[in-house]
Amino acid sequence: MSPAPESPDPEYVIRSIRADEWPAAKEIRLASLQDPVAHLAFLDTYQNAVTRTDRFWQERTAGAAEGVRERQQIIAEEPGGRWVGSVSVLVEEAGAEGAMGGVNDVRQGHLVAVYVRPEVRGRGRGVTARLFSAALEWAWHVAEVEQVRLFVHERNGRAKAFYWKFGFLPTGVSVPVPVEAGARELEFVFKRP
Repeated sequence: MSPAPESPDPEYVIRSIRADEWPAAKEIRLASLQDPVAHLAFLDTYQNAVTRTDRFWQERTAGAAEGVRERQQIIAEEPGGRWVGSVSVLVEEAGAEGAMGGVNDVRQGHLVAVYVRPEVRGRGRGVTARLFSAALEWAWHVAEVEQVRLFVHERNGRAKAFYWKFGFLPTGVSVPVPVEAGARELEFVFKRP
């Protein structure tokens, strides 16, 4: 079980997405790519993403929707239906090449595309912690992985601090950032309890 968030705001619903919700999935992804730290957090750009077809967004959403066992997108939804946060879990098989290169030692989850709208971050709402708790619950009980990992840009201090506080620990592994010469992504891992 993952740590409980402090004083979560009960108004936010944390859930997996449905395949027909591709317009909302597209909207939150485009919003995330316009965030001031997007260049540190994502290996994609708004300029690339905005040119993608509706079919791309439909397939991407269906491939991470409720009931899919290889990946899952979990969102925080406020009253009225607007998505205010999102995280995706990719399942990486033992012996296969991982999303960031290298061969996986164990079957694991890989958290990607972490985003919470700026106006919802912090302030005791617990949205990010609730998203992470739901992602870990899915990883343990549906995907049945041994650990969950993520990578964070070495200069993304706010994210590193949250991951550490939540219980992810640095492994000492780092990989180059494909779009930024000389920069590194640091691996953090949360072992299955």
